[in-house]
Amino acid sequence: MDLQKQTAPAATAEPRATELRASDADRDRIADILRDALAEGRLTADEHAERVEGVLAAKTVGELDAFIRDLPAAHHGHAHRPAAPRPAPGAIPAEPDDNVVAVFSSAVRKGRWRAGRRIHAYAIFGSVEIDLSEALFEYQHVMIRAISVFGNVEVRVPENVSLRGTGGGVLGNFEVDHFDAEDPRAPVVHVDGWAVLGNIEGRPKRGKLVADILDRVQRKVDKSLRKHLDR
Repeated sequence: MDLQKQTAPAATAEPRATELRASDADRDRIADILRDALAEGRLTADEHAERVEGVLAAKTVGELDAFIRDLPAAHHGHAHRPAAPRPAPGAIPAEPDDNVVAVFSSAVRKGRWRAGRRIHAYAIFGSVEIDLSEALFEYQHVMIRAISVFGNVEVRVPENVSLRGTGGGVLGNFEVDHFDAEDPRAPVVHVDGWAVLGNIEGRPKRGKLVADILDRVQRKVDKSLRKHLDR
């Protein structure tokens, strides 16, 4: 009597990273890389348009990677970093730590200052600039609520801080780059708001990195103490 071999069902292999389904955040990151490549002269306008069209149609992370394979950013870990999660509702107090208001005027927050958990910015026939490129980040998440009515709100962050934006415009412009820092533990700045016949924009400030001067001083003090004790 012939015995038929009973083959055990093959274990389902986990999908490789390149086979994972692409998210909107993944597409946004690749589009940002292509935009930078266009600005740097690495891509022509036609090449950029063709690749962006392909990015919008891509289904997997592997398909997205193909569009930046010949660009430097693909070899520096920028291709598909995990998106930083948004804080749960109620995790950040509703009351702002700082109000930046410009009514028929201008208001600026820049230089070495401590960024709170929540900042409200109002530009009514005025201009607000929030520059976090040299700020001290004491919290993982910084929420910026921006309202622009016939005005302008600009937010700038260091290159090693993640950036997110949620909002829109009514006969206005809401443009906030989605940007992921190399370090998944880096602070995340969320810009939420509406522009009514105005403008709201947020983007990284190239060449700027957050650096905590107090930590540097403490490290120098600790090093000096160790040298003293070793004598």
